[in-house]
Amino acid sequence: MSTANNDFCFCTYAGGEKYRTLAKNLVSDIQKYAPGTKIIIFTDKAKDFKNFNNALVYQHKREGVLHYHERRFAIAQALSMFNSCMYIDADVRICAPFVHRKWLPGITARSCCDMTKHFKGRMDKSNRNSINVSKEFNLFKLMSKKIGVDLQREKVQWIYEFLFVVTRDSGKELDFLKNWEKLALYSELKFLHKHPAFAMGLAATKANLEVRHDVMDGIDFFDDRIEAVRIAKGESQPEAKKTYFEVQYQVEFQKKSILQKITKKIHRKFEYIYYFVRLITNTAMRDYNFYYDLENIYK
Repeated sequence: MSTANNDFCFCTYAGGEKYRTLAKNLVSDIQKYAPGTKIIIFTDKAKDFKNFNNALVYQHKREGVLHYHERRFAIAQALSMFNSCMYIDADVRICAPFVHRKWLPGITARSCCDMTKHFKGRMDKSNRNSINVSKEFNLFKLMSKKIGVDLQREKVQWIYEFLFVVTRDSGKELDFLKNWEKLALYSELKFLHKHPAFAMGLAATKANLEVRHDVMDGIDFFDDRIEAVRIAKGESQPEAKKTYFEVQYQVEFQKKSILQKITKKIHRKFEYIYYFVRLITNTAMRDYNFYYDLENIYK
């Protein structure tokens, strides 16, 4: 029986050989467990997915320094075509028949919490990392001022970005994406290349786009980090998803020669410099007053 759904799609971003390889497994899962449902993929090598008829693939050259915020482009494209989209990281797997449902307007997150509580929890976990977390929190507060969100009056949600659904809500979703765009580039200029959840949470609050938590019962997925926690807590058996762990391990830890490792490290260094210089140039031309100021988070 076909489960085609013209009102909903999956989407992901797959940048780099490792994540393109992992994304192929995800696309195959969707083909098997959600037949008839499309997945939109933004990637730096579109031809890698030419054999998948359930994938709408877009060639993409990243705008940021690293890849973490690039998922917003896949989401934007998905919402231009479908009412709802589930963003799912390229290294996540679907493990059983997907249960289609109606999604409420706004963001439905598999995991989320109050942003202040999130920061407090991270600071309490380890004194060793508390300085870095404190810097991130200070930058988060600076970002809130930039976008015009009053943290004393408005609630901001931390959204675990590996799996969440965005549904159209009278154009609020477009404002969310525009806000995310500005905050993504701003945070990267401040050397916060990871943790897109900070920008996402502020962008949603600014757009008045509701963020709600939903454990998404009936959606059986595999994420290696979450599964490891489940096993440690006795909530899952080590054998249950053993095959998924093995497949991911083979992709992520391919054996490379010393020369290959050195070449890759040098390439990454020059690539980082190129993208950072390009980011500085593009943001200065786009909106100098927004992206550049005298405040320095690392003082």
